[in-house]
Amino acid sequence: MTVGSQVRTCYASIKSIEATLSILSNQTNELTAREAYKEVESIIKEIKEDLNKQLLLLAREEPQYNQ
Repeated sequence: MTVGSQVRTCYASIKSIEATLSILSNQTNELTAREAYKEVESIIKEIKEDLNKQLLLLAREEPQYNQ
């Protein structure tokens, strides 16, 4: 497995986590839990954006990882 495919796999996992946190925050009636989910969702979004930047960098600078 190449570095690019590992980063893509991680990116997909992060997107799944982000979606799950969004669902959980929308389903809970407890304000404290909802705020916690939203806070973690925000952190996950930042990580996802960083991974996306890394994917773009890998594709541009390391074409062998673009498979």
